[in-house]
Amino acid sequence: MQEIRLIVTNDAKNQYWQETVLTKEAIASEMGVVKVYAKEQEQTIDGFGGAFTEASAHTYQRLSKERQQDLIEEYYGESGLRYNMGRLHIHSCDFALGNYTYIEEGDETLSTFSIEHDFKEIIPMIQDALKKRGGEINFMAAPWSPPAFMKTNGEMNHGGKLKKDYYQTWADYFVAFIKAYKEAGIEVSYVTIQNEPAATQTWDSCIYTAEDERDFARDFLAPTLKKAGLGEIEIYIWDHNKEIVLERVEPVFTDKEARECVTGVAVHWYSGDHFEAIEALHKKYPEKKIFFTEGCVEYSRFADSGEVQKAEMYAHDMLGNLKAGINGFMDWNLLLDEKGGPNHVGNFCAAPMMLTVGENGEVDYEKRLSYYYIGHFSRYIQAGAVKVLTTRYTDKVETVAFLNPDNSRVVVLLNKTEEPVKVLLCEAGEGATITLDSHSIATVVY
Repeated sequence: MQEIRLIVTNDAKNQYWQETVLTKEAIASEMGVVKVYAKEQEQTIDGFGGAFTEASAHTYQRLSKERQQDLIEEYYGESGLRYNMGRLHIHSCDFALGNYTYIEEGDETLSTFSIEHDFKEIIPMIQDALKKRGGEINFMAAPWSPPAFMKTNGEMNHGGKLKKDYYQTWADYFVAFIKAYKEAGIEVSYVTIQNEPAATQTWDSCIYTAEDERDFARDFLAPTLKKAGLGEIEIYIWDHNKEIVLERVEPVFTDKEARECVTGVAVHWYSGDHFEAIEALHKKYPEKKIFFTEGCVEYSRFADSGEVQKAEMYAHDMLGNLKAGINGFMDWNLLLDEKGGPNHVGNFCAAPMMLTVGENGEVDYEKRLSYYYIGHFSRYIQAGAVKVLTTRYTDKVETVAFLNPDNSRVVVLLNKTEEPVKVLLCEAGEGATITLDSHSIATVVY
């Protein structure tokens, strides 16, 4: 343990990623210790990212070219969050300007398939991020609903199910999307079968049972991807809340063929913590990856929450999920307008970056506190890092730690309480004394 870097964010003191160097000391005390065990290793981290929704891209186009590049640096650049992942929606979602698909309604042969719509705003934003990262972004694509004619309710919104007769056509649609995006220079690494398959929403939605997901993955999507030369693309199931994840995966992973073709599970946070479910999932199926693929602060539920509360929601969930076994984190919208949209059914929410409009109509963006809290993870936990064991003396501090590929350690410490908390951070008898201010977050790198 040589240099010990302490990075702190404390909104009350206007500290945002404020960095100092600590003096290494021998830690012999039995009291007040947070211990790191670098030899006790768990899951490997793929990375961090956010969603390139049409809402984000449309809002992005309202910025000047200079501020667009600044925003991309804030997310995908070395001075920003250092994201290396991104989520894509296969045609429209709720954070789009309206329902749309890539084919003419009723086109069963997909002869009219075109992603021309996405070239207007979505793809230019993605290409800016790829340029910033030198092309090194892993993308996950997910559908919110098949085209209306493929569904039992005859519309994209309000749930309904994919008709059995269209399982193959829908699998072919996935392939058409992946190939079209590849031609645009955007490589899809992962797909999920359906966003929130247990929710009937007023926006784009479609219901799948666990058995439906199993059958579609095993009998249609996996073989269709393989036949198209896309067999390396990872397939994920569920893509919904954590509280019933164990029940949802069982019919898939107890089927030998389905278990072999499904790489992992995607989860959201809207029903609460349920970190124990993630831990149980990780232990029961250790070969399967678990991605957090969506979370946001919904105005319909948390309209009166302050910026500290919003930021702590992010950090608490990221800490809990990472400790429990997730391999990657993808936030929801990268950027939203001043109303928390646009959203074609008024389902507004917050984002780490929000548009601002001045008295004279001048447009800019601002970083919210949640942006900085996310950065305490994404800036320092490298792709390929391994989660290691931490133990703590009190529940007043939440912790998680990682061993990076370059052998550096990263420890994240969160204090959501009203009082400062003193921590003796220790690995193998060495460490540093740290005082965590109330409602602050710290990252220690050594």
